[in-house]
Amino acid sequence: AFNFDLLFYDVTTLYFETFTEDDLRKNGFSKDNKSQQPQILVALLVTKEGFPIAYSIFPGNVFEGHTILPVVNDFTKKHAVKEFTVVADAAMISTTNMQELLRNNINYIVGARLGNLSGNQINQIDKSMVREDGKTIRIKTDHGYLICDYSRVRYRKDKYEMEKQIEKARSIIGSPSKIKKTKFVKISSKEVVLNHALIEKSQKLLGIKGYYTNLEETIANNQTVIGRYHELYRIEQAFRISKHDLHTRPIFHFKEEPIQLHILICFMALTVSKHIELTTGDSIRKFLTECRKVTDARMLNKITNKEARIRTVYSDTVKKYIKLLNLSH
Repeated sequence: AFNFDLLFYDVTTLYFETFTEDDLRKNGFSKDNKSQQPQILVALLVTKEGFPIAYSIFPGNVFEGHTILPVVNDFTKKHAVKEFTVVADAAMISTTNMQELLRNNINYIVGARLGNLSGNQINQIDKSMVREDGKTIRIKTDHGYLICDYSRVRYRKDKYEMEKQIEKARSIIGSPSKIKKTKFVKISSKEVVLNHALIEKSQKLLGIKGYYTNLEETIANNQTVIGRYHELYRIEQAFRISKHDLHTRPIFHFKEEPIQLHILICFMALTVSKHIELTTGDSIRKFLTECRKVTDARMLNKITNKEARIRTVYSDTVKKYIKLLNLSH
């Protein structure tokens, strides 16, 4: 049995081999870089073990931040789960979403987009944060507690990327014919200049990442919240298995019912795959590779007209799988 006290939520897009839209298949922001082709949005909810427990399908032009409440609320109604914590990325953040989650006794841990904070909040982070690896701060905000942590590795990466963007901005300013929307470039009716205010704001946030939660520090301290958020890789792994190992995409169906059935079959295959992984301790890719080595040879005795079947010898790994999964053979 799985413990539903901590669940992870994310969405992905699945495109179709066509350029014709309908009520379900819509053009939208594509995570597969297929923005010219219609797609659907698939939302997935998994346990802390990475086991998929719920999914939902949305039209391809739906904003992903509008999907979390329908999926989570439907899950709580179906399974009578009274209280749990949902972990999601920054795209799910909104005042409405968090208020609705709290109203339904659902705790949250979500990524924070620090660049969207007010100048006062950024200054507060800048003054409070100790620039040492692993240092954290907690600030009370309208979205709950804002937890920030500092990383030297992240600082070097952020600084490198910022300097590249500033260099690009300077080159664009020096060539008026190449002017386009670029970070750190400020365009007015009179002139094109570097956006020094944005550069200063970005410098204050170098090496810092943020997270929102409603959980009190006595329940989940800063390191616990950050650690839980970083476990989002479990759902990203589930999407990778689904898209690549289970061949969920591309989709060649065109009517809604076959599309729904295609996603249902893929979801069921994903649950079986995850059960195998959790039980055997091996990836589904390794499991399939080992099992495919087991083959049968059919031999026909032309004199007696009787058929005999010869099976290859099981490897120790396959024998382990049979035992752990309680399979007949």
